[in-house]
Amino acid sequence: MGDTIAEKIIRSHLVEGDMTQRGSEIGLRIDQTLTQDATGTMAYLQFESIGVPRVRTERSVAYIDHNTLQSGFENADDHRYIQSVAKKYGIYFSRPGNGICHQVHLERFGKPGKTLIGSDSHTPTGGGIGMLAFGAGGLDVALAMAGGAFYISMPKMVRINLTGKLSPWVSAKDVILEVLRMLSVKGGVGKIIEYGGEGVATLTVPERATITNMGAELGATTSVFPADEVTRRFLAAQGRVEDFTEISADPDAVYDETYTIDLSALEPLAACPHSPDNIKTVTELAGMKIDQVCIGSCTNSSYLDLMRVAAILKGKKVAETVSLSIAPGSKQVYTMLAQNGALADLIDAGARILECACGPCIGMGQSPNSGGVSLRTFNRNFEGRSGTADGQIYLVSPEVAAVSAVNGVMTDPRTFGEYPEVVLPERFFTNDNMIVSPAPEGNDIEVLRGPNIKPFPQGTDLPDAIETTVILKVGDNITTDHIMPAGSKILPYRSNIPYLSQFCFAVCDKEFPERAKKMGGGIVVGGANYGQGSSREHAALVPLYLGVKAVLAQSFARIHMANLINSGILPLTFCVAEDYDRFQQGDEIALPKVREEVEQGQDITVENRTQGFTVKAALSLSDRQRAAILAGGQLRCLREQH
Repeated sequence: MGDTIAEKIIRSHLVEGDMTQRGSEIGLRIDQTLTQDATGTMAYLQFESIGVPRVRTERSVAYIDHNTLQSGFENADDHRYIQSVAKKYGIYFSRPGNGICHQVHLERFGKPGKTLIGSDSHTPTGGGIGMLAFGAGGLDVALAMAGGAFYISMPKMVRINLTGKLSPWVSAKDVILEVLRMLSVKGGVGKIIEYGGEGVATLTVPERATITNMGAELGATTSVFPADEVTRRFLAAQGRVEDFTEISADPDAVYDETYTIDLSALEPLAACPHSPDNIKTVTELAGMKIDQVCIGSCTNSSYLDLMRVAAILKGKKVAETVSLSIAPGSKQVYTMLAQNGALADLIDAGARILECACGPCIGMGQSPNSGGVSLRTFNRNFEGRSGTADGQIYLVSPEVAAVSAVNGVMTDPRTFGEYPEVVLPERFFTNDNMIVSPAPEGNDIEVLRGPNIKPFPQGTDLPDAIETTVILKVGDNITTDHIMPAGSKILPYRSNIPYLSQFCFAVCDKEFPERAKKMGGGIVVGGANYGQGSSREHAALVPLYLGVKAVLAQSFARIHMANLINSGILPLTFCVAEDYDRFQQGDEIALPKVREEVEQGQDITVENRTQGFTVKAALSLSDRQRAAILAGGQLRCLREQH
């Protein structure tokens, strides 16, 4: 029996565990790491606390791409801190303006067959080049930089066979939106999505990266394409052909699930508010008035994407009722657009050109008007994420976005005229002068810290019993944006947990932060897929700071559950899903034997003393995770062991 692509890479990087047992914990050797500045400061504070003198990976890169709006000293101080840490500890530093981490990493650092983890949930973008790339919390990245393994539950393997070829005006964005329509935002949990079939050869690396990028919205562990001749040509065009290694699934590889998508049968699609799997055809939505169009993000800001947009806009004018902003994904893309004249076409049409950064995707500017309809080529349209509470955000392809910007209404691009064919260049323009190399080992670089950088909270030993209160009850698909919002007003304080605590769960309940402080913390009750979305461990660290002792939910998203365990917060799952309905906010709760039950690997007894009943909650932990929970978090556990 042969191996899938993912199984081949896992097998060559396995340092702990049994990969033949689906769902069991395995540890992987990590070749590369990346961080971005919204999560990086905390990750490097944690790395410093581990105490190793130098990163032990093949390549670690710190990117500045999220908090680039410098309206005060906070972001600039964080950037200075990250740059000094990178210089000291052997980390390459991608300066502000060099581009979005996933786009730049694909261009300049990604290697087929390698493992990559990043403190950003869209790190699976690297799967477009044949990497096994995972989003992770900052502490997991810090531990990997220190030479530790990265732990996941051995995923199921899912094969998506691609047949045919995309029709004109249908794009890679429509492929992943179709997958989301098929599987939903929960359909990838505990699974690796592999793409195969003859249709793969018709997709460029940037198109494949769009698909693997948004695989994060499936809840998938990661997604991956084979590394083939298309991959080799892309790396050769980047001047990195020596980094190419061919990798594909064995003909007799066995998958747990298999699906087929006929690329030639797809049509332009859109994800409607407020979930990436709320899919309709653009034809169904055609004629809807729009207020804003944003093109960019790590999903659709490649040279290929923006050259198509430029061809559509050339000689045209953006509708007077529409604000169009465009953010190139990297300095490489931006420079090439400027060199070939495409940038002038974008500007002449009335586009507002933003810097090479995440920008509007994480609410860092360009919020739509009240109730405004915004078409975005991004990957998430969670409620309030745009910075406008009642913004109506639709996720579409660059082609749909550009054509609609001209017409002022949602438009099926197939009605627009001849499709602009764009061919990737034989050689990309490469200039890495905004990537700073680390200092030699044994340096005496001073780490520079600003006044906004505060110590991160840590837990305490798990007590014998917990008596507390349900301080919040929420529903299904609660995202990390609900738990710890982003945006231009909040992101500058990512390194200041006490300040951030004012905004915890504010999207769900504005009174939560004050109530949590007044009551000394408590338990949060949630529905299915709790913690989906971003990898931000602030969604665990801030509740920890506020005294949250446990989350009792129907199910958890992978990265958030790992972040809760790393922080020492109990991620409890209802043994009977319907028990969720029996709990109400304000109920007095007891976990009378919690330490004993954790130590013995038993289900956890949960007494609802207000309503007079007792239920059981599962706590599925490996021995490593159990030790972390008992010690009050992964870092405290490591210190006890050493």
